[in-house]
Amino acid sequence: MLSRLGALLQQAVETREPSVDLLEAFTEHWTGITGYYLEATDESVPARQTDIPWRLRQMLDILVHEERQRPPGDTGPCLEFLLQHKLLETLGTLGKAEYPPGMRQQVLLFFSRLLGQLQHPLLHYLNVHRPVQKLLQLSGDRLGSGTEREEVQFTAVLCSKIQQDPSLLPYILQGKSVLNGRRAPESPGEPQDRGAEGLGHPPGASCPPAQPSPPRRDSNLVTCLVALCRSKKSRVALKARENVLLLAGLAQEAAATCLARGTALCPLLVGHLCDLYSAVPAGTDPADVLSMDRASWRSQGDGAGDGGFPGKESLAEFLGWLDFLDELVMGAHPLVAGGISEAVEEKFFQGILQPQLLQMSELAVLGATAVLTGTVRQLRSPSLLHRLVLFLLGPHRHPETPGDAPHPLRAQLIERCDHLSDEISLASLRLFEELLRKPHEHVAHNLVLRNLEARAYLQRSPEERGPPETDPEEDGLDLEEDPYFTDGFPDSFGVTKNPSPASAPSGKGRVSEVVSSFLCLVPEEAKTSSCMEEGGYDTYVHDALAMVQACRASAAPWGWPSSPRPLDSCHCCHPGVAFYEGHFLKVLFDRMSRILDQPYSLNLQVTSVLSQLAAFPHPHLHEYLLDPYLSLAPGCRSLFSVLVRVIGELMQRLQRVPHARAKLLLVRRQLLGLVPGEQMDHTVLFKGVVVLEEFCKELAAIALVKGPPEGPP
Repeated sequence: MLSRLGALLQQAVETREPSVDLLEAFTEHWTGITGYYLEATDESVPARQTDIPWRLRQMLDILVHEERQRPPGDTGPCLEFLLQHKLLETLGTLGKAEYPPGMRQQVLLFFSRLLGQLQHPLLHYLNVHRPVQKLLQLSGDRLGSGTEREEVQFTAVLCSKIQQDPSLLPYILQGKSVLNGRRAPESPGEPQDRGAEGLGHPPGASCPPAQPSPPRRDSNLVTCLVALCRSKKSRVALKARENVLLLAGLAQEAAATCLARGTALCPLLVGHLCDLYSAVPAGTDPADVLSMDRASWRSQGDGAGDGGFPGKESLAEFLGWLDFLDELVMGAHPLVAGGISEAVEEKFFQGILQPQLLQMSELAVLGATAVLTGTVRQLRSPSLLHRLVLFLLGPHRHPETPGDAPHPLRAQLIERCDHLSDEISLASLRLFEELLRKPHEHVAHNLVLRNLEARAYLQRSPEERGPPETDPEEDGLDLEEDPYFTDGFPDSFGVTKNPSPASAPSGKGRVSEVVSSFLCLVPEEAKTSSCMEEGGYDTYVHDALAMVQACRASAAPWGWPSSPRPLDSCHCCHPGVAFYEGHFLKVLFDRMSRILDQPYSLNLQVTSVLSQLAAFPHPHLHEYLLDPYLSLAPGCRSLFSVLVRVIGELMQRLQRVPHARAKLLLVRRQLLGLVPGEQMDHTVLFKGVVVLEEFCKELAAIALVKGPPEGPP
């Protein structure tokens, strides 16, 4: 009896078709879903309280089980049924109707799990990518409806599939529009049109030829992802941005072409940047901008609700999105990176920043300069940085001439470093300091180096020397003949001023003489740091070392010479050329010459920019800014000569101030916060003296760290 029972069971197992049972169960669950709409009477019942979510899960489990039981690439009856009967189309329609309430969320989950769990390539089929496109359009149309988490999960699955097979991108973005009118197969059993080979190909096969088409403005994967990037839910926005980075980094050129030229990716990304910039208050203080930590696109919302300055949240969102675009350009395919960079330059730099920077309203100029400074500090990608530098400074590399202003924006920005408004001057100087810190050779060359190429600031030969020219600011008084000029200077000071290059020491001895020249420049009567038990210039050596090393690291790829160009070759290339230090150095030197009459913060910023220039490893810049022994050509000035003239003026003015030494010491104590800051006569003068003393020590430290310039002086 047991034997007969076993035979019957074996016969039953052999004759049973498991796939038929699976198909019956699959169709039964689908019938249960459609039957709900025929039988339900209460339209307010949420979808999660019906049996629809359970039936969708059962259908998915059946599809996954069926695929595991069949050979790879073989389509089972249940998947055939789903494709041929357009179940995904129907589900998409039910989700759009949002009946029962919450049905759209269930449809998104089903699509995500179906595409994510099945290994069979589905997105090439018309009956799959068409409902996927419609669902993406629905997500783009109703952003913020409470299903953002499901939407970003859905788009993440699509991006993952595209990463595995970049040829899927045209199907998901545009469907059959990229197939030149040919239809993709609706189901595995439907033959393809003649000449449509590759439409139903498995992953890894060649991508169908896609001609660049005009960007489509209707909702698709790109528009949906960019919209989700703007979500107020930080996790949703972060996941969406990661998937935009994934798409932009696809290595396949056809996919990159489709993304850059066939979608609105670049305009959408840059358009949002412009919107965020417009939300930043116009009167944002530049000091507030620089006080912020560098923004990160991963930390959305960090500037909100922390009691900062007005507009901090808007500024943090703008800089965070700018950081995201910067990261995108660095990691994207060159076609996509170029498209984004071009759009940023056209829409943001030229379309928004330039009109604001060129207008006359001081409040608008101040705000635009502040945010521009933050923008310069934020950028790291070579592509965006290059476009920003050319936008601000222009492409010109030939030596400047007085009054030459081929690039109006550059001229305007430099002029504002010497503006009637101290706030605008301070903001403009901060902007240039940030520019000089960026690893871009054109900044230093455009602003300074192109005017030093011929070394025309040097006295060529005794025969070429003419009568010394008088600076109009000196009112005809020669400082060397002024009775106050040498008062209080060391005995050796007059000896070391401007000796001939042939008599200048070299090597370590020359460095020590240069350091001594800067340290001895301020007379003992005007020095106060020693009275405060502060160290000498050695306290600046650590900072100078870090600055010089950073400049050397940036300049390493630029191919700068290690020694100055021989004077003979300079004279041959530029015979008889009159030296002009250039617009930028002229403004800085003019500002430096008024250090005794300017606000303390402005003096600090002027000296900071000059220190940054002095730290660069170019031999001409080192010579012009850090060599006190230069024999200057008639009418020329160097940084050291400007400082000498300031010291001469200082000594004259200190003679006319009663108890100048005590008052100077009190001002330094006030600046250090040791005593309350009480207003007194000549406070601006004394603060200028303090800055002057510290600046000379800083220059001495930089000269010590850099050492002697290589090659003959």
